[in-house]
Formats: sequence, structure tokens, C-alpha cells
Amino acid sequence: MSLRLRALFILTACLLGCDAKVRLASYYGDHMVLQKSPARAVLWGYGPEGAHVTVSLSGPIQLRTSPVTVTKGIWRVTLDPVEPGGPYMLMVSSESNTITLKDVLFGDIWVCGGQSNMQFQTSRVFNASSELALAPKYPHVRPFQAALNVSETELPDLVQVQIPWSVPTAGVMSEFSAVCWLFGRYLYDVLKYPIGLVESCWGGTPVEAWSSSRALQQCKLDRMIGGPRNDSILWNSMIHPLLNMTIYGAIWYQGEANTGYHPNKYNCSFPAMIDDWRMAFHQGSCGQTDPDFPFGFVQLSTCAKHTSSESYSNLRWHQTEDTGFAPNSKMRKTFMAVALDLPDETSPRGPIHPRDKQDVAYRLMLGARAVAYNQTDVLFLGPFPKEIQPLQNSIEIVYDQEVSVTQSEDIYEICCSTTRAACSLHSSWVPAPILSWALASVRISTASCQGSAVAGLRYAWQNWPCDFKACPVYSINKVLPAPPFIFYYPQGNN
Repeated sequence: MSLRLRALFILTACLLGCDAKVRLASYYGDHMVLQKSPARAVLWGYGPEGAHVTVSLSGPIQLRTSPVTVTKGIWRVTLDPVEPGGPYMLMVSSESNTITLKDVLFGDIWVCGGQSNMQFQTSRVFNASSELALAPKYPHVRPFQAALNVSETELPDLVQVQIPWSVPTAGVMSEFSAVCWLFGRYLYDVLKYPIGLVESCWGGTPVEAWSSSRALQQCKLDRMIGGPRNDSILWNSMIHPLLNMTIYGAIWYQGEANTGYHPNKYNCSFPAMIDDWRMAFHQGSCGQTDPDFPFGFVQLSTCAKHTSSESYSNLRWHQTEDTGFAPNSKMRKTFMAVALDLPDETSPRGPIHPRDKQDVAYRLMLGARAVAYNQTDVLFLGPFPKEIQPLQNSIEIVYDQEVSVTQSEDIYEICCSTTRAACSLHSSWVPAPILSWALASVRISTASCQGSAVAGLRYAWQNWPCDFKACPVYSINKVLPAPPFIFYYPQGNN
């Protein structure tokens, strides 16, 4: 039996009631985390037509819902808001049977999506043994992982679960997403209440596979055929089934696959996917998931050290909808972890899979604190230009914050031309050495233009712009690298 037919067979059987007993959807179970107040957690499942289902909680508080009726094989309950904590025992009762779930917690649910760098397992990171040894010390950070499955149509439930809700152990976490786990762990250290982590990702997949047909239509994309890369095929099987779940936010690490597939559409397809996920999760949870839920993402790291290709540089720019930073006016309530200063030339899985996921997750966590949890005293953005001033034989870049700077001959580049159009050619960009710097500014040389006009300026516009944590411009505390940027003068400046 094909995978698709198997999925349809399982789901059809469940919709018909499965032995005339009430059942829960695939992603509920012992040790699960449900979304805390002020949102209301949603539970749903299958049962015989007309059966009456009641859900009750016992633990720090007692709660019992009014009975709901199974309609078209489905029942659904929205709980009253529950404060963070636990553990609870949750009971689902009907005339035919009772289901009891143990060790249920309430906290914040984060969905972790993307391709292989999100899928990258904790057992493969730097200092993996030490990281895994810490897992049992975080019993309130709970992982769940959807299995890899595809579907040509939108499925109501997951075909299969890879890791059910679990109390973290070294064995469980060794197979779980490192970025997802570390992000949740760092977040727990700050929030001190339960965090639920839902991993749903697949290596080598473009953003189109994770996008609904609605989102793709916004960008007028041609349909792609080919396994898990098919348009919407993973949205159908690995995201759409989660929509009824009340969640707090999402983090995303993807883009490598789009450096060669619809790369110039990513400034549309990625924001369109974010907006569509927000709408769909909000509707799927009957309004419980925030329609503007926080969405964090990782700007692409590195891939090839000696290449003139600008595919990664261009994709990094498109990840921000061509603004260079997040959140921005087009991508509200988003946050970004810059990763171009974390190359790993000797990674066993190739340089495209750097092993330092700790810094990636930490930078995401800073963004979450500021954007998702409104902690105003958290620095989460690297330095970005607020003013670019042409001077005699030089340019001064004034940043939006104090900077830590080291010398570089080629991290800045200028385009020497009388027209902006010529700057699209790689050969027209030449190095602009750093001459000096001050508390919040950097001055670079324009001598390479030899008297011709400077039509453009860019920073870190290479696949592999610097060595490990050695880019020239960081925040004053040397934690956050300056993201790449590109700037064009309207008609050139001397």
C-alpha cells in the first residue's frame, strides 16, 4: 500500500469512529504541554456519531467541560484558560469509554519548522554529550516530533508521530532538533514555566512545500513536481494537521533549498507563508492562537567558502523581504537570528550543516524575549545602518547602536558606476577597506573607484563572509553580528 493510501486509510478509519470508541487526535498524550492562559487550549478527536464527550482536569485546579456531541466523527473541546504549571491528569469521557492522560502541563507551545538545519539532531552539535547530559534537568521542556509524511491533499491529522510528547532524556533529545530543543531550554531559563516544542521539518525542502496553495497563489509561483519538494505537500501532511492546536509562536530554519529554486520569489513566498500560517492557526484553533503570533527565523549561515556565487547573499536579503532586519514594516512581529558568522568548514555533514546550534538558538531566544514576550531591555538586533554619509574619498556608515569593530579589507564593498543597474554585476563591486571607526560608526575608503561615482554599498555580501565569530562589526557586547545589507545611491555619489 502506498504512503498516500495508507494515510487516507488510517484517517478514514478514525473518522468512522475506530471501534465505536472516543479517541484523541494523534498529538495528544501523556506528558504533553497545552497552551496556557490567557489563550484556551483545544482538544479534539474522533468518536461514534452522536456520542457525548466531556473533558476534565484534576491537579492544581479542577476543571470539567460541558458535554460536546460527536458530529461527522469529530468532537472538539475548548478548555477554560489555565495558568502555567502542572502536572494535571486529563480525562476524556464518553458513554463508551474513558481516556486518561497523565503528567499534563500548561505552558507555551512553539512550533519548529524548516529543513535540515532545523532537523539537525542534538546528538550532532558541538559538545553534544554535555548538552544531552543536561536534558533531564529540564523536565518541564517537553518535545514532540511529527514523522516525515507527504500528502497531495490537506489532512486533518498527522499520519504518524515520530516522538510522542516526552519528558526529556538524553536518549530522546539525541534524536530531536537541536535548535528547537536549545531554544526551548534557553527560554525556560528565563520564563520558568513549561515549554512545549513541536518539531515538524524535513531536510532539503523549499518554502513552497510548507505553504498552502493560498499562499503560493499570492506570489504567482509555478507548480513544482518531485517528492517532498512538491508545492504544499508538507503543508498538507505536517502543518495542516496541527492547525487545531493552540500555539504561542513558531521558529523557522530554512532557505538553503530556495537558493536554487524560485530564489527571487523568496521575498514574497516566505512572508506569504508566515501570514498564511498565522491566519490558518488562528482559524483552526477557533481564535485561540494569536492571529499575529510571533515568528522567529534563522538567516542563512554559510555553505561554500571559495565561491563567487551570490545565491546565499541574495537569499539572506530576501529572508527579510529586502529590508535587512526583522521585525520590519512588512514582517511584523518577526525576529531573526543572524548566523553568517558561524561557519563550520569541517562539519561531518558538510559546511552547509554547521554544528554550532547553541549560538543560533541563543540569538533566537533573545529575539523571542523582545518580540514575543515584550521584554524591552533585551538587545536582540545586531547593528544596522541608520545613515550613510558620502565624504571625500570615503563613506561613513552610522549605525543604530554602539558597535564593536575590527579591521577588514573586504567585508564592505562599493559599486563603481554611473548607473545603479550596473551594480547587479558581480564584477562591478570592489573592496572598500575600513579606514577608522567610532562609537557608533565606521568609515570606509572609496579610493577603489578611482574618481568614478559610487553607485552602491554593501556589507558581508559573500556566501562565507568571515571566519567563526570573526566578522568585523558586532554589537558593543560582541554578541550580535551586524546583518548584511545593500544600499544603492539614486544616481551615484563621489
